[in-house]
Amino acid sequence: MRKGRPWRWEPFEFLGHDVYGKTLGIVGAGRIGRAVARRARGFGMRVITHRPVPLDRLLRESDFVSLHVPMRPSNRHLIGARQLQLMKPTAYLINTARGTVVDEKALVAAVRGRVIAGAGLDVYEREPDLAPGLRKLANVVLLPHVGSATHQTREAMAMLAVRNLIEVLGGRPAITPVRGWEGARVRE
Repeated sequence: MRKGRPWRWEPFEFLGHDVYGKTLGIVGAGRIGRAVARRARGFGMRVITHRPVPLDRLLRESDFVSLHVPMRPSNRHLIGARQLQLMKPTAYLINTARGTVVDEKALVAAVRGRVIAGAGLDVYEREPDLAPGLRKLANVVLLPHVGSATHQTREAMAMLAVRNLIEVLGGRPAITPVRGWEGARVRE
């Protein structure tokens, strides 16, 4: 539309996939995963979450797999070639968590080989670089790590940082401490 290229409506052009009645598998059902689940239910989706459902079963049953796990050594390449093979050939993988959760080389091979239908990524293993071949895949949506890119969210993030700073400088614990930094001292 922006480039002004001509187009016309045809019955089988510009088709996507309906989410109504589909299964969304959520890996990481913390605060963000639960919020995604609430929204998905509003679209009439069946929602399953890893824990209590085993990951292998979630991957086999889901039409869309959405990742929301923290960056930890145990989550590195949580989704690799074996896990992608378990997914339906019509399924999509969505990663808005951390880039290292997905083995991007395996993802490129899986999408290219039609093991899965496609992917939506907002995070990458080696940001801002992309895995070789990822950019060329037409059935992968790539965003530049903008999951929190709203005026309201960025303002709330800045205010939370200020409130944390005020607490710590006042000798009180941070409101949202960073793991591994507990007990760290502020230089005077």
